Amino acid sequence: MLKKSTVLVLSVFAAIWIACGGGEVEKGKTEGWVGFNEGMELAAKSGKPVIIDFYTSWCKWCKVMDKETFSNAEVKGILEKEFITIRIDAEDKTDKLEYIGNVYTPAQLTKHFAVRGFPSLAYLESNGKKIMVIPGFKRPKEFLMTLSYISEGCYKKNVTLDSYLQKGGNCN
Repeated sequence: MLKKSTVLVLSVFAAIWIACGGGEVEKGKTEGWVGFNEGMELAAKSGKPVIIDFYTSWCKWCKVMDKETFSNAEVKGILEKEFITIRIDAEDKTDKLEYIGNVYTPAQLTKHFAVRGFPSLAYLESNGKKIMVIPGFKRPKEFLMTLSYISEGCYKKNVTLDSYLQKGGNCN
């Protein structure tokens, strides 16, 4: 009887762990993503816009976005060519990140960007000026449209992302 209850408890625990995403998004393990300070230096030198992926180790949708969106060949190609990609563990309270004359921990920077859910992506100009923060999982097609919106500079023309999407990817 004790063995059956132990197996049942372990099975339930395993099912919950898998349902919640299991494991962690591994810091620095995703090809092409860099740390914050390094990424901001690269952006300043290259003039490329920045994408910050705010994630947590327990976030199921962060893992799904890694697997389905960031691993998509077209997405990877555009990110490598046109953006500086930064990944931040939103719960880290030890690292020191320099942003526009201030020093933050990743957890503090997450609050500074008003991130309230995960995953969340912040889009910045190469000088660090915030363009926008978008919460939630994005499929490759939707994410590619957002990347086009940023790389085409539509936000500089006072075109909202919603308007851009409604016009089928047109800034005019």
